[in-house]
Amino acid sequence: MSSVVKKRRKKMRKHKYKKMRRKNRHKKK
Repeated sequence: MSSVVKKRRKKMRKHKYKKMRRKNRHKKK
């Protein structure tokens, strides 16, 4: 279970980072 939670958290964190980066790029443009 711990492994699954860790994997899921890593995926979510990556997704959030990508979304944040996209917003930042849009704001800069």
